[in-house]
This record gives sequence, C-alpha cells and structure tokens, in this order.
Amino acid sequence: MLIGLTGGIGSGKTTIAKELERRGYAVYYSDGEAKRIITGNPAVRSQIEYIFGSDVFNGDVYRTNIVAKAVFQNPTLLQKLNHIVHPAVRFDVKHWAKEKDLCFVESALLFSSGLAEECDLTVVVTAPEELRIQRVIKRDKSTREQVRERIQAQDAEAQAEYKADLVVVDDEETEITQLVDNMLYNIKTALAQ
Repeated sequence: MLIGLTGGIGSGKTTIAKELERRGYAVYYSDGEAKRIITGNPAVRSQIEYIFGSDVFNGDVYRTNIVAKAVFQNPTLLQKLNHIVHPAVRFDVKHWAKEKDLCFVESALLFSSGLAEECDLTVVVTAPEELRIQRVIKRDKSTREQVRERIQAQDAEAQAEYKADLVVVDDEETEITQLVDNMLYNIKTALAQ
C-alpha cells in the first residue's frame, strides 16, 4: 500500500516522514529521488539537455541554478521540465513500492505531478501560516518575504487538503509521535474499509 504525504513548505510533512522512517516504514522522498533520476537516467538527462543545453550538467552534477533561472524567465520551460521528470518519478515510485507493505511517498507536488494517482490513500499535512513562516525562516535562514513568496508559489497545491483522504494538522499542540500515531490509526482504518 502506497500512501501519499504532501503539504506546503513548512507544514511539517518532512518531519512526519522522518518519524515514519524512524519507525521502520519505507519513505520515498520525491525531490531527492527526482534529482537522482535526472542525473542517472540517460533518457531523462538527454531530454533535459535538449531543452536547457548541455551546460545544465557539470559531469554528474545537475545545475539547478541554471534551470531555475530559465524556468523563472520562461514558465513554458517549467511545464516541459515537469512533463519529463514527473512521469519518470511516477514510474520509479510505482516500481519502488511494488514489493512493500505499507510505504509512503513524500512530495510537495503530489497532486499536480500525478503521483496521487499511484497512491492508495493521500494525506496532507497543514499548519498555520505564521508557524510555517517561522519554521522556514529558522530552517533555511530565509527572510519573511522569501518564505511568503515560496508559499504563494505553491498555490497549485493549496487546495490539497480538499483533495486528500486525510488531513493532519501540525500546529505543535500535539507531539509529532502522537500525530503520527493518530495518522497511522486513521490510515489503517481507512484502508480496512
């Protein structure tokens, strides 16, 4: 069973994923795995080089700064990049999860990437915006304005809590261990129905 885990920046989804991993559950971190696929899959790599030029790779290093600058200037390039990377990640997740009992895929773009379609159940992690801002400022040493921009840029996923099967609120009122206990209970109950 594959469970999708999503949430906006600073929501606490990665903290919950790390707690699941600590308990022995397999977790697929889609951002990190996408980078592995981009550099390690020759077909994906060549398509990206075709769009962005061969200097987008320096040996086995994917130069995200070049790609980020290009897609910022031309949003059509972001769509092209997503059409290459998202299907490759979906394929990878599907095969990764095949032999596992209960496992999780952590992804900020669970719904817009199509990954949710591979999942038996989806969970969105939310938190109050001010708490999210404080978490990201502390974690990334970003400014308040930078964090607000990143939150606004994720508007495509902002409706995730209406699409997800379960919602987990990480407002720091409940310990992470208890949040995960409750979440696992709700997942197992939902899957048993």
